[in-house]
Amino acid sequence: GYRYPCSRLVAAGRRSFLSHCKVPSSCPATRCLSTAASSEDGQLIYTGNLGMAVRGVKMFSYCTSGASLLIMPQVLLKTGMGVESFALQVAFCGIIGVFTFLTPVLLHVITKGYVLRLYHNANTDTYTAITNSVFLTERRCVFTRNQVRVPSISKMFTSFYAGQRGLLVNPDHFPIPQDYNHLMGYDKPFSFSTDDIE
Repeated sequence: GYRYPCSRLVAAGRRSFLSHCKVPSSCPATRCLSTAASSEDGQLIYTGNLGMAVRGVKMFSYCTSGASLLIMPQVLLKTGMGVESFALQVAFCGIIGVFTFLTPVLLHVITKGYVLRLYHNANTDTYTAITNSVFLTERRCVFTRNQVRVPSISKMFTSFYAGQRGLLVNPDHFPIPQDYNHLMGYDKPFSFSTDDIE
C-alpha cells in the first residue's frame, strides 16, 4: 500500500498532541475589565488635569509672600522709611501686606474645591474626593451620593456641593460619562409634578 512520508507522519502526530494538550503560558492573562485604578477608597473615576499647575501656582505664591516678608525690613531701612512718619510706614506696609497675604488667601479660596482625584465605592455608593489643603497636602472628603447637591445657579468654581463643601470637577475628564451622570444624579428617573409649576 501507499506509505506516507515520514515528515507527514511527524506533523500529524504534533497536531494530534497539541489538540489534546494545553501548554500553560508563562505570561499572565490580560483582563480589560476596567481602565480605572482601584484603591481602598474604591475605583478611580476622575483625575483633574490641573493638579500640578494649581500646586505650582500656590507654591510660587507662598514663596513670593515669604520673600516679601524677609526683604520688607531691609527696604524700610535702606530707603529711610524706617525713620519717616508713622503714617507713611503704615501705608507702605499695608500695600505690601495686601499682596503678601491677600494673594495666597485668594488663591486658596478659589482652588480649595478643585478635585485632584475622585474615587467611587460602588458597594456603599460613597465618594472620596482628594483636594489640596492650605499647606499643599492632600485632603480627603468622603461623602455619599445623597449628599451631592447641584447648585441651582451655575458657579464658576463649584460644580456641586458635597454637604456644605463646594467641589469643582471637569465633566470632560471622566473616562466613563456614566460615572459623572451618576455623581450628579442625572441618571435618576425624571419625575414631574403639577405642584412644581404652581
